[in-house]
Amino acid sequence: MERHLDNEINHVKESLLKMAGLAEAAIDKAIRALKERDTQLAREVIDQDQAINELEIEIENGCFTLLARQQPVAADLRFIMALVKINNDLERVADHAVNIAQKAVSLAESVPLKPLIDIPHMADIAQEMLRNSLDSFIRHDAALARQVCERDDVVDALDEQVQRELITYMMQDHKNISRALDLTLISKNLERIADLSTNISEEVIFFVEARTIKHKHLDVHIRP
Repeated sequence: MERHLDNEINHVKESLLKMAGLAEAAIDKAIRALKERDTQLAREVIDQDQAINELEIEIENGCFTLLARQQPVAADLRFIMALVKINNDLERVADHAVNIAQKAVSLAESVPLKPLIDIPHMADIAQEMLRNSLDSFIRHDAALARQVCERDDVVDALDEQVQRELITYMMQDHKNISRALDLTLISKNLERIADLSTNISEEVIFFVEARTIKHKHLDVHIRP
């Protein structure tokens, strides 16, 4: 007989997957708005943020209700704890998409500083990391989650490269500073999206293997 707890967990999980879809779409739209200089598309991302915030609260309340009423233990408890943290991570992903969209509006109103090469490349990797982290969550695939964690250093290196290049533009001409700063912030937001995708993957490993690998140097088994 299927447990009542399973039904309630699945209901919250479905809401989380809906939120994941919205967050992924927000990033995709924000990056397309940046590349295509499409202010209308950027504003769609900004306007959608309230719906994501409301969904985050709904999911959080659902998780806390499960904890209070069902008092889950072991694997069920780890899974619900992971749901709470992943929910928060996805809301923050959406916030970073909004930040990118806001800078896309600003940049669309000025002459391009330079061709966009590294930032779209960063965006591709960050989006792939988020997609794979969510796939690992759906499939309970700790191996895929670990692959996501390993990609984080690639995005960090690209972000450092972008920062160095943009500093050079700012030093060459003070008129470049505003646009260069906008691109710098976009790069930083993409780096944070990659970090949050890594966080999600770490939570997957936590509930699948009862093991925490946070802070990159820790690998600690959690007693059931």
